Amino acid sequence: MLNKIREDAEIRMKKCVDAFKEHISKIRTSRVSPSLLDGIQIDYYGSLTPLRQLANIIAEDSRTLAITVFDRTLTPAVEKAIMISDLGLNPSSAGTVIRVPLPPLTEERRRDLIKVVRAEAEQGRVSIRNVRRDANDKVKALLKDKTIGKDEDRRSQDEIQKLTDVWIKKLDNALKEKESELMEI
Repeated sequence: MLNKIREDAEIRMKKCVDAFKEHISKIRTSRVSPSLLDGIQIDYYGSLTPLRQLANIIAEDSRTLAITVFDRTLTPAVEKAIMISDLGLNPSSAGTVIRVPLPPLTEERRRDLIKVVRAEAEQGRVSIRNVRRDANDKVKALLKDKTIGKDEDRRSQDEIQKLTDVWIKKLDNALKEKESELMEI
């Protein structure tokens, strides 16, 4: 029973770190990434469809994304969706390929992005701590029901704390990596 609680906590903590990494991957750095356009949806025959399903997105160079739309009639809709997104990008169409140049980041914008990343990291830490609290509550319930003894309770809580420390360290490492990526010129 205690192993099951620990395994569940570890799985949930891993999901917290993965969610953090996914969130920060969408924050642009000096290098362009196709994941930057993951949040863009296109109206395709009456339903909103992710751009990734309607086009091939590649990084042409360090500052330009190239989008090849599978259905050429969607090219204007894709351009419009990119323009109205909150990314502040101006795509230009060149036949079958839409090019999206990314302007260089200013120092002030980099600092703002680092603040956003740090806030995301704090949210991730809070989520991991919430998982720890839930797991500890389950262990306490077992102690209250006299299913386990005080020694097992203390040992389980120590294991859960060690797990929490490991996953928070992994989250902090991802944060440091993203911060250094943002400060590159």
